[in-house]
Amino acid sequence: MATEAGVVGGRPAGVPQAAAPPAVPAFEIVPIAGIPIVAVALVALVAAIVSNKFWAIDFFHVAAGGVWTGIDLFVGLILGPIIGRMSIQARIEFSTRFMPKMLLLMPTLVTMTLAAGWQVARYTGDLAVAYPDHWWLTASYVVVGVMSIVAIGILEPANLAVLFELKKPRPNGELIGKLMKRFIYTAGITGIMQLATLVIMTRLATW
Repeated sequence: MATEAGVVGGRPAGVPQAAAPPAVPAFEIVPIAGIPIVAVALVALVAAIVSNKFWAIDFFHVAAGGVWTGIDLFVGLILGPIIGRMSIQARIEFSTRFMPKMLLLMPTLVTMTLAAGWQVARYTGDLAVAYPDHWWLTASYVVVGVMSIVAIGILEPANLAVLFELKKPRPNGELIGKLMKRFIYTAGITGIMQLATLVIMTRLATW
C-alpha cells in the first residue's frame, strides 16, 4: 500500500509531470506555392528595367516601397501589441502561418524597391544633382541602406530562427516569443524609418 500511495501515474509522488510540448501545426519553412509568384515579380522587374520605360520602373519602386512601408508599420505598431498579449500556443499557431510568408515577401520587396529606385534616379538624372541638393540623395542612401541591412540581416535571421525552432520535436515557446518580439519590434523601427524616406522622396519629387 505504501508503494501505491507513493506513486502517482507511474512516477514518484511530489514529482511534477513533464509539461507536454506545445502543439505545432504542419507548415513549410519556405512556402513552395509562393516561389513562382516571387519569380514572376522579379522577372517583371527585370523586364521593366530592360525596357527603360519610366512608368514601369517608377511603378515597381512606388508599389514595392509602399507595401514595404505599410507592412513594417502594420507589423510593428498593430500586430506587435496584439502578439505580445497572445498565449504561447496562439503565438506558435500564428507564427506557422505568418512567418513563412514573410520569409519570401520581405526580401522580394527590398530587392524591387532598391533596384527600381536606383533606375528611377538614373532615369531622372537625380544621381548627377550637385550639392547641396545631393545631400537629400545621400540621406536617402543612408536611410534605405540601414533599413535594407536590418531587413536582411536581422529580420530574416530572426524569421528563420523561429521557423527552425518550430520544427523541433519540443519547440521552446518562450524562445519563440522572444524571437517574435525581436522581429516585430525591429519591423516597427524600420517602419518609422520609412517615414523619413517619405519625407525625402516627396522632397525629391518637387525638384
